[in-house]
Amino acid sequence: MTSFNIPDDRHYHEAHLWLRATSVAGEYDLGITQFAQKQLGKILFVELPITGTTIVAGEPFGAVESNKVVSDLVSPISGTILVGNDLLKRAVHLVNEDCYGQGWMVRVKVDPAADLAGLLTAEIYASRFARISNPR
Repeated sequence: MTSFNIPDDRHYHEAHLWLRATSVAGEYDLGITQFAQKQLGKILFVELPITGTTIVAGEPFGAVESNKVVSDLVSPISGTILVGNDLLKRAVHLVNEDCYGQGWMVRVKVDPAADLAGLLTAEIYASRFARISNPR
């Protein structure tokens, strides 16, 4: 089984996205997990929503194009896009090289009614991930 980094300072979604709280209450950075970027292969382009766009949990809000496939980014929570990571326009390789750092995708102001309890801890994500990456 391949070993993947799953930082414990964030929440995870079963669609292989992560959320990390910023220093501002109710704001989260969002990106794809290392598992997702390894499955996708070399990322060629990231389509992200513009500032002010409302996103809804369970619905696509953007897409990632790789040398293998175009994959929807499915929102783990409802909220409003505060900013997209403009660095990815000229350095999309950061999604592959630093998916938990400079390769983040959007900052979201989470809807106050959003329920983060449905998201996964690093431990639970890792246990589900292990079943995906090492089927029996």
